[in-house]
Amino acid sequence: LGSRGLGDVYKRQGRRISVKQKLSRSPTNDVYTLLLQNNEGWDFRPFFAIRRNFMKEYILSLDQGTTSSRAVLFNAKGEKIASVQKEYPQIFPGNGWVEHDPMDILESQLSSAREVIAKAGITAEDVAAIGIANQRETTILWDKNTGKPVYNAIVWQCRRTSEDCARMESQGLQKFFKDKTGLLIDPYFSATKIKWILENVEGVRERAEKGEILFGTVDCWLIWNLTGGRVHVTDYSNASRTMLFNIHTLEWDREILGLLGIPSCMLPEVKECSGDLGETEENIFGSRIKIAGCAGDQQAALFGQCCFREGDVKNTYGTGGFLLMNTGEKPVESRHGLLTTIAWGIGGKVNYALEGSVFISGAAVKWLRDELCIIRTAAETEELARSVEDAGGVYFVPAFVGLGAPYWKPEARGMITGLTRGTNRCHIVRATLEAMCYQTYDVLRAMEEDAGAIGSIKADGGAASNDFLMEFQADILGHSVIRPYNVESTATGAAYLAGLGCGLWGSMEELVGVSDKFREFIPSMSESKRSDLISGWKKAVGAAIRE
Repeated sequence: LGSRGLGDVYKRQGRRISVKQKLSRSPTNDVYTLLLQNNEGWDFRPFFAIRRNFMKEYILSLDQGTTSSRAVLFNAKGEKIASVQKEYPQIFPGNGWVEHDPMDILESQLSSAREVIAKAGITAEDVAAIGIANQRETTILWDKNTGKPVYNAIVWQCRRTSEDCARMESQGLQKFFKDKTGLLIDPYFSATKIKWILENVEGVRERAEKGEILFGTVDCWLIWNLTGGRVHVTDYSNASRTMLFNIHTLEWDREILGLLGIPSCMLPEVKECSGDLGETEENIFGSRIKIAGCAGDQQAALFGQCCFREGDVKNTYGTGGFLLMNTGEKPVESRHGLLTTIAWGIGGKVNYALEGSVFISGAAVKWLRDELCIIRTAAETEELARSVEDAGGVYFVPAFVGLGAPYWKPEARGMITGLTRGTNRCHIVRATLEAMCYQTYDVLRAMEEDAGAIGSIKADGGAASNDFLMEFQADILGHSVIRPYNVESTATGAAYLAGLGCGLWGSMEELVGVSDKFREFIPSMSESKRSDLISGWKKAVGAAIRE
């Protein structure tokens, strides 16, 4: 019942039905039943997953990211109560190689979780469930018996398996993988990272074939440790990012496993994103807490933005830009450089998404600060951008590591065009913010061509707090952009999934009411001006690709 109480109302068949203040306890001592009365007489309805202490009304969201681990506490109204964030070391053992120590990931996440509970002045007894959102694709292998990692986590950014991927692509395997997994052959995904560890860490392949080694993405690693090694599971959204999971049959693909030489006994069970995913050991938080929600960070953000309708889009403005479109219960194959992936699995149904990844988004602002030294903080970019009428014909293509969707041109390099004697730092700052919007435009147009009309467009991530960025984004798209008051959509999505999974919220429709606070940015730019600006952007991108 949480904070809603027995006197609240119950919706049924479009009518509002008062809840009688009468409660019967079931023989299991775990499930309570509400006694409802309407014009048709008495109606018994189970209120499932409400335990003995049915005043538990907090959800603990674990948001495990690439550079930090965060813990966020939400109440039954979906409001953020407290948060704690802890950074952890990045490891760069070679050119293009990126690793994390799995123990740093675990310890930073547990520490932040314990601190946020203490900060809120509650105990683990008050927490109804835990939801997990995580950096996707990052690969961890560990000993099943000791729990110790056999190698550092190979991070999603790591490019060490580029040659292996190029070799498979040259063998004509691109369609084979794309048809099954919805993904392109790329070091980005988990498959070739697992293969690399099996082939390069002494003794690991032999132990894996004996069933002594486990694989997991970060969510799986956290759940395994939270449950004291009792539960080895992942969810549909994370499994779909491994390049091993068949998104049509919803199982690990034996043909792919055979091709890459990966033993199936290493792999976790794949479960829905909301429901029973285990229970924490009592000694971790002082009391057992259910784990009831899990999704990869970008899918969690899509869910946190309540993009539940087909055609709804969310865009996360982070280090990179990640756009996901809900395509409903059928996967849409992209013809324009996008990825097909699983959004979430809930209640026996799976929703799919189209995804476009922009490699450099907010990182370009960081470059202005740390390398060009023309700004002190990211926050000042809004004032600087507004101080000039326009970018003065300047375009910035931030292809520092090539161009992602929809171009997929790894050889492209960054370029600033249109410089004149009158160009100053304000023009360059404005061009940098505008570039984030142009890149979003490119991906959204590809989504439109693949899947049809776009519904709502919702923005989140740190840079989304910049009003100029949101206004220009709406103008260049010719479509309104919605920004929630709480832009931490990843943590929110994990909380929503867990809240559904433990019964704190009754339905996805109820979540829409929980998350109804937002600001909408309406386009005001003329069509002719929009067309001219986009034409200039296309020329700049063409120059970056040719160079």
